[in-house]
Amino acid sequence: MKIAATILLCVLAVSAHARDITVAAAADLRAVLDEISARYRAETSVQIKVVYGSSGNLYQQIQNGAPFDLFFSANSDYPKKLETAGLIVPRSYYEYARGSIVLFVASNSALNLRQGLPVLLDASIKRIAIADPAHAPYGRAAIAVLKSQGLYDRVSGKIVVGENVAQAASFVTSGAADVGIIARSLAMLPSARSQSRFAEIPANEYPPIIQACVALKSSKIQTAANRFLSYVRGPEASKILQRYGFEIPATQAKQPLQ
Repeated sequence: MKIAATILLCVLAVSAHARDITVAAAADLRAVLDEISARYRAETSVQIKVVYGSSGNLYQQIQNGAPFDLFFSANSDYPKKLETAGLIVPRSYYEYARGSIVLFVASNSALNLRQGLPVLLDASIKRIAIADPAHAPYGRAAIAVLKSQGLYDRVSGKIVVGENVAQAASFVTSGAADVGIIARSLAMLPSARSQSRFAEIPANEYPPIIQACVALKSSKIQTAANRFLSYVRGPEASKILQRYGFEIPATQAKQPLQ
């Protein structure tokens, strides 16, 4: 009896572990997905393991066979490329949010953010932090807004890049940069609000940051992954996204995956 009970417990443990979901997610989503995952785990006992990074680097890892079940990108381009390549679960593509960028400084900064982007011309600024535009959508948005306002050529020599947008934000809070152009979601973190200030950059000054997610065909637990994706489409996850400054697109009205 004891042996049988031990075997049963082992089987149940393996079964529970097999339901664990591994998510590749853009760095701007750390607080959001940590909270959504905690709520989902409380309701389902399913563990969500999230690997954060720049969307471009995660996309490359997925192409190279990294064992992720879901991919939450900071843009729609990478998920669409995976869809074109036949690497996602059919009809799993979903635009879950629209992001935005802000000017971000330490709380003790003397910079007047009410000036908007022209504040970047202030002579006291030595370094401007952004995410690496080579593989981070928020970095590309930062470059786009600087160019659209005719500022890029005047400040490009001061730009320092982080591996992802979270690292760009940390450059500012650590004092390694005087100002940053980062994701609003990171500027709204409780930990950031206590040591920083930010100002909105008008959305019409840069291309829309449409963020999308997909379930990956290589996943061995597609049913479990789709259930979590359905949860992300639901009202509780939407409230969390909005609390961190994300706009929920009209596609939120779509029916959850079955």
